[in-house]
Amino acid sequence: MEMTIHIREYTRHDLLEMSTIWNDIVEEGIAFPQEDLLTMEAAASFFAEQSYTGVAEEKGEILGLYILHPNNVGRCDHIANASYGVKSGQRGKHIGEKLVVDSLQVAGAFGFRILQFNAVVASNQGAIHLYQKLGFAELGVIPGGFRQKDEQYVDILSFYKEIQTETNP
Repeated sequence: MEMTIHIREYTRHDLLEMSTIWNDIVEEGIAFPQEDLLTMEAAASFFAEQSYTGVAEEKGEILGLYILHPNNVGRCDHIANASYGVKSGQRGKHIGEKLVVDSLQVAGAFGFRILQFNAVVASNQGAIHLYQKLGFAELGVIPGGFRQKDEQYVDILSFYKEIQTETNP
């Protein structure tokens, strides 16, 4: 049975499920750089301050999310950065792929010309495979750039993709 996932902009009504997904990934300590969990107040502020926050929903349940924002300021503000989270127990169902594809479209609509990932943990083979499949180019490796929850240091990779828009063919 195929999933009927709808990706849309988040609403305040989604914050509890969103913060649970986000905090579960932070708590795992193997993918996101953050160490502090989001309170409901912090989540409301954090997700609202992004350029865009999208959620993957099926039958009223939030299965994943992404945040999109400039990677830098000024003369580099045309480069976007994004983070993705998929609910535990829902991974491996191509939800992440739908989120990345949607984020590329939204980034283009916001006028971003490039989507760059600064710190993809080398052990996150699912994400690396997905980014390669979607045509992201690897920029390089930062040895020991990520400290996991178990205090082990692992490499991080950087990726980028030019965004196809009407003004950036």
